[in-house]
Amino acid sequence: MSLDPTDIAKLCELARLEIAAEETADVSAKLSDIVAMVGRLKAVDTSGVTPMAHPLDRPQRLRDDVVTESDRHGLYQKNAPAVERDLYLVPKVIE
Repeated sequence: MSLDPTDIAKLCELARLEIAAEETADVSAKLSDIVAMVGRLKAVDTSGVTPMAHPLDRPQRLRDDVVTESDRHGLYQKNAPAVERDLYLVPKVIE
């Protein structure tokens, strides 16, 4: 499938991109190659292939769920201009 300049202009509008007029031919050729590659991928028979999340058949290594930092919120709240019940108080900005 070949993309014409009208298609490129529409894609640029949708993506909020601006390209120069002299770049349109190059962008069109590159995007047409990408669309052709996707077409070739769609043509491959994958009916007997099981979907997988990772190409290697290994379990995910998980770290131990342990606390690695101390609770320092009291120290951080000392710098705040206003705190009430462990919450930062801020000025109202919406009437």
